[in-house]
Amino acid sequence: MFDYKAAFSRNIGWVTEDEQQTLKSKTVAIAGAGGVGFEHAVTLARLGIEKFVIADFDHFEIHNFNRQAGAFVSTIDKPKVLVLASVLKDINPNCQIEIFNEGVAESNLESFFDDVDIYVDSLDFFVIKIRRLIFNFCKRKNIPAITAAPLGMGTSVLCFTASSMSFDDYFDMNDSEEEEQQLLKFLVGLSPKMLQREYLMVPGAANFKEKKGPSVAMAVKLCAGITGTNVVKLLLKRGNVIQAPKAQHFDAYKNKFVVTTLTWGNRGPLQKLKLKVARKLVYQ
Repeated sequence: MFDYKAAFSRNIGWVTEDEQQTLKSKTVAIAGAGGVGFEHAVTLARLGIEKFVIADFDHFEIHNFNRQAGAFVSTIDKPKVLVLASVLKDINPNCQIEIFNEGVAESNLESFFDDVDIYVDSLDFFVIKIRRLIFNFCKRKNIPAITAAPLGMGTSVLCFTASSMSFDDYFDMNDSEEEEQQLLKFLVGLSPKMLQREYLMVPGAANFKEKKGPSVAMAVKLCAGITGTNVVKLLLKRGNVIQAPKAQHFDAYKNKFVVTTLTWGNRGPLQKLKLKVARKLVYQ
């Protein structure tokens, strides 16, 4: 028989017994169950969180094998959300999991976020319209929202809360812009220092026209570690959370960790210059 207290006893020390019960009672929403989404969910389940709302319409394919924790020969063509739900239940049979197997859309935002305590963004980088809708919804509903991007062999993490700068203000996005411009703004806002740029060995592999870019497992796992730590701080209401307009970028390849501050978001003159440079790099 599954014993919750025994299963998560090694968490005690870094969290108290009472805090462990608090984590158990919280609900986490995750949109995207592939690369970072799968890792986020597993990390949070091992923290003892029992309630999840997960969304993804995709299935596992062979090109997912290099970085996605749920990608195996045995899971090819299987829906990512169902594979993830199975793994979460294998970690904790008492997990309560609500599945949105058609993904998140404007039409189901209310139901997706019903009784959710925190949102962890795991959408594909190139999905920008619904990402904006989700973060703006979370802002209105005072739901903390975190996005962690696997960049090179590191990660960049941004936390948005009721008291932080909003997603649209930080990235300087508006509805009148083309998707291409919004994606560029998302990139330079996530990575103001562009630490990963120097060791991109095949520049053509990052191709915005084809909506594809390189990604490795180490970066995905770093995303989950830093995000999981921020989830703990936000849910337990202790510890300093770096919030927008500040972001944190750790690059294991460069042995560097930086905290950036974009007081004016992407509206700052230096960020506008970076946008021009980024356009030349990714739209070759």
